[in-house]
Amino acid sequence: MRHRKDHRKLSRTSSHRKALLRNLVTSLFQYERIETSVAKAKEARRLAERLITFAKRGDVSARRHVDRFVTRPYVTRKLFDTIGPWYTERAGGYTRILKLGRRLGDAGEMAYLELVKTVEQKDAERKAREAVEAARAGKGEKPARAKKAEKAKAEAAASEEERPKRGRRREAGPAGEPAPTKKTRRTVKTG
Repeated sequence: MRHRKDHRKLSRTSSHRKALLRNLVTSLFQYERIETSVAKAKEARRLAERLITFAKRGDVSARRHVDRFVTRPYVTRKLFDTIGPWYTERAGGYTRILKLGRRLGDAGEMAYLELVKTVEQKDAERKAREAVEAARAGKGEKPARAKKAEKAKAEAAASEEERPKRGRRREAGPAGEPAPTKKTRRTVKTG
């Protein structure tokens, strides 16, 4: 019987398992879709759904609770600002597992763990992507950041030309004589 056997051990110590699941859940919220083994996906799903429920609450206590688990602060912001509001009308089932088949190396069963999105969310993402691509292709102008970087490179190149060059071979002297070289060692004769 499996009484009180709460979770999969995943062949790891408790600290390693906790770190693994924290990283999986953080990556899930960051990329909205991850590929992993089925057992890891099922464990990560349990934790991810709980954290999304906290994000739906949205209060300070919930944010602190999530911050203790999620490893990157910007992912916590994304969870509370964008992912949480997606599921205000949904009572659960925020993630799905799509099985992919077996891994070639060890025949482990692989799956995608992804956040469930509505048709409206997918359309909004597609429109945003198309708008960004159109802006890049249509204008052809570089953003201000890129302009600043190019200006800094040009200034660095100009100052590089003015500076005397060190560590390079000296040019040949007049009349084709070889350039004087620096002696690296002194030889002292003792009598």
